[in-house]
Amino acid sequence: MFFGSDNTAGISAPILAAIAATNTGYAGGYGNDALTREIEARLADFFEREVTVALVTTGTAANALALACIVKPWGAVICHAEAHIMVDECGAPELFSGGAKLIGLEGHGGKLAPQTVAETLERTGHQMPHHVRPQALSLTQASEVGTVYTPDEVAALATLARDTGLGVHMDGARFANALVHLGCTPAEITWRAGVDMLCFGATKAGALAAEAVIAFDTGIAEELIYRRKRAGQLISKHRFLAAQWQGFLEKDHWRDLAAHANAMATRLAEGLLAAGIQVPFETQANEVFALLPVELDATLRAAGAVYYPWSPHAIGLDPMPTQGQVFARFVTSFQTREGDVDALLDRVRAAT
Repeated sequence: MFFGSDNTAGISAPILAAIAATNTGYAGGYGNDALTREIEARLADFFEREVTVALVTTGTAANALALACIVKPWGAVICHAEAHIMVDECGAPELFSGGAKLIGLEGHGGKLAPQTVAETLERTGHQMPHHVRPQALSLTQASEVGTVYTPDEVAALATLARDTGLGVHMDGARFANALVHLGCTPAEITWRAGVDMLCFGATKAGALAAEAVIAFDTGIAEELIYRRKRAGQLISKHRFLAAQWQGFLEKDHWRDLAAHANAMATRLAEGLLAAGIQVPFETQANEVFALLPVELDATLRAAGAVYYPWSPHAIGLDPMPTQGQVFARFVTSFQTREGDVDALLDRVRAAT
């Protein structure tokens, strides 16, 4: 009954096999190898256009590098108040950009609304040089509470950003989960909707340490490549980063991994709802949020269930938790089994 994070799952067998298969002979270092070139070409096919690809090891590095390419030190990034870049990256975006400010906004279900962004743009950046200047909009796909932006929603926000001179960054740590839910093409939810930079995550989906910064504006290719080196993210044995992407992309393995995680989350959410537990947001990816009575929370933890309490603020939760409730986050992964979900639900039903 382990629902703490998809980061705690292992490596999928095809990805592990791809790493092992690469571990023969010699290959050029620092990305000067045939497998890296192959993955760059496959990602271009994946997104249906020419792209610049920088493979890195962590989502924090990916986000910080991407934002540094489109935001100046005196700039600002508009994002959700619960976004990973705002809450969980220890100031890395500010550091890599040389001091850019992050402006966190509230938004229902972990998503930004055009009106909220427009109001923020209206009141910021006018007193040059006294105010920071908004230069980027960052969207999290899927969001921190497991909700997903549709292509139309991304396009509406991106249009607003472009009309005011902002670049658009997408934190796609769970991008595969969002794609599976939407059933659209990768292009439809990114560059065709107005996204400039995507951080495409494979680590949470079943890789070892594999994130890709995808620049749809190839004009920033040189800056991205130099910044990656300066950040210590140009791996010498780069073929092993590329190998993870080979296993991830081959035969649409990414889709199988994400679909399973999503299905397990749906199974969990439906079971909680059937037991009378409040699940305030539609489960669209691989995260389930629930309002648990404190007695049930204690029962589940005593039985060995692992999940995290979560902040209910800034995400438009209505109603807010009472003193007798715990706002809990459950995350499923490619390793989650139906039996894991059912074991937790059995204890929920017994307690309620």
